[in-house]
Amino acid sequence: MDGNGRWAIMRGLPRIAGHKQGVVSVRKTIEKAASIGIEVLSLYCFSTENWSRPGEEVQFLMNTFLEALYEERPRIIANKIRFMMIGDRASLSPDLVKTTENLENETKSNAGLKLVLAINYGGRSELLRAIKGIASDGIPSDKITEETLRERLYTVELPDPDLIIRTSGEMRLSNYMIWQSAYSELLFMKKLWPDFRERDLMSAIAIYSRRQRRFGGLGGK
Repeated sequence: MDGNGRWAIMRGLPRIAGHKQGVVSVRKTIEKAASIGIEVLSLYCFSTENWSRPGEEVQFLMNTFLEALYEERPRIIANKIRFMMIGDRASLSPDLVKTTENLENETKSNAGLKLVLAINYGGRSELLRAIKGIASDGIPSDKITEETLRERLYTVELPDPDLIIRTSGEMRLSNYMIWQSAYSELLFMKKLWPDFRERDLMSAIAIYSRRQRRFGGLGGK
């Protein structure tokens, strides 16, 4: 979800106006994903590097996350969505942590769309956390497998992403799901996130469906 700030600046508005409009795109994308049977939708909301932004903007984002969870809770529950959050919770406010954990517990039995918000998330820090966990558990090096590491990732309950969409024209993952994206299909769109709509999601899915995923093999003949 990239391009909120640029969207606002292009219109002579403060950056937070872009974030407000970005929430609209989030809501519409979730609704569409749930309606067409997507199993997992993850949204990169706030990276471990985003703390370097101006304090006013960071505080606005944290307040927005909290307000959005309160406002969207009835819809999440009514639509049988399972809510999950990934990322380091230690630096987040107690109110935000409590709200996310309460919603996770309320929806853990829901069988609909798995909605994953990545807040204070970084792929490198996630891997470092997993490696420290392995070391702390005293697992011999000859017993360490890919599964050993995977079990210690935030996404242990989730499949690896099939498709990663990045808006705003930037062509990089920016520290998102480094381990999990090894075989993900990548799609980079020039459209800024506040302008992202249901038709853009459907277009991305159509492009993905035409690709052949080989996972290192030769694929079909």
